[in-house]
Amino acid sequence: MDSSTIYVRERGSLRRVSDIILAQPKPPTSSSCRRTNPFVLKKEHFIFTYNEEGSLRYTTKSLFDITLLFVADNIQHVDSLVGFPEQIGDRLFVAAEENRVFLNPDISQKALKLFSDAYGDLVLGSLCLRNRFPLLHERITEIKAFHSLKSLDLFGCRLGDDHELFGHLTSMSLASSLTQLFIGGNHLSDAGLQRLTAPIRMMQKGLDSLELLDVSCNPLSEMALRYLTCLPKLVKLDASGTNMKLGTGLKTTVWNLLGLIHSEKPLNTFDHSGCKTEGWAEQVVNQWETSGCQMPKPKKTEESRASALRFFGRQKVVREVLNAAPLISENGKQTNMEKLHFYKSTGNNHLCGKMDPSTTKCLQVRNPTCNVRKTKQESSKCDGSHQSPPTKTKRSSSLVLTAEDTELLNSY
Repeated sequence: MDSSTIYVRERGSLRRVSDIILAQPKPPTSSSCRRTNPFVLKKEHFIFTYNEEGSLRYTTKSLFDITLLFVADNIQHVDSLVGFPEQIGDRLFVAAEENRVFLNPDISQKALKLFSDAYGDLVLGSLCLRNRFPLLHERITEIKAFHSLKSLDLFGCRLGDDHELFGHLTSMSLASSLTQLFIGGNHLSDAGLQRLTAPIRMMQKGLDSLELLDVSCNPLSEMALRYLTCLPKLVKLDASGTNMKLGTGLKTTVWNLLGLIHSEKPLNTFDHSGCKTEGWAEQVVNQWETSGCQMPKPKKTEESRASALRFFGRQKVVREVLNAAPLISENGKQTNMEKLHFYKSTGNNHLCGKMDPSTTKCLQVRNPTCNVRKTKQESSKCDGSHQSPPTKTKRSSSLVLTAEDTELLNSY
């Protein structure tokens, strides 16, 4: 098949394909698959089995299976999978996974983007890279191909303030689907959070669907909360382990800026027990981590100034990553730290009796109807001038560019 002439029918006309180099046969390799395959992934078009008497038998594969293997071997030549049924895409992804396509750095990014463009969050809807910073920095190019994530856990990945991944998080492709983001333990300062939310505040595009945000274990101050007012759907926030101190002032600030109230009990959504990698590419991520532990064979490259710059540039990146802030201990510091969990309640009136006095006082400032001692006449007057939670007018005022925003915009 490799040496034969190939013809392709396209838009009703038959043309000869001469500029495509098909994949060469590969020796069978043993690799983990996420489930049992209905067909054997071999170059030969036969399936060999043994009958009850122990005799060797063989049967031919179906034309569909043979075609599927052929496409998987040459996935880098496929332009688009949009419009193909999910069942076909699922089996094709399994075939490519078994063929170790996603471990090949030359075609892995294009192959993942091909599947992501066609099947979205089915390929990967949730990605957990918690404390797996070597995997993130080694596979950053492939990870950017997952642009339909709903949940992304980057806790303890040592990103700092200027990581290139922040630009990807606020891109239109990913930002429209992302609802949960964990960026705690990344040595993120007020300036880093300002840079992360800059596209949202300045150009009104970005994380407009974000509902849950974890910024714990970062050196953030109360001033950083003003950069979160551009997140219209934010309902849960974790600010534990930051420079913020729990008190009436912090509760009032969070309520006035974000419309969130403090939770006396830790929220289960921030214990990371339900955060995991889910999707077709779940085993692909695990294979990346396993293969990263093995030393790759050195490639024969010409000695040039460009290759030297790439080598020393990579060495510098690795050095910066290893010298970054230390990882947060799961069983140590986080266990004893004060929990600063905030959430948005849909019915503040009937929750006043379940809150601590300071939180109830904050709500009374914005919603006087919680104070049962006030008369109906006083409460009706206050309802006209005070609303709960903060209105969109309050949020729209935060879109005005400050001097810091203008300076940051000019730096791009």
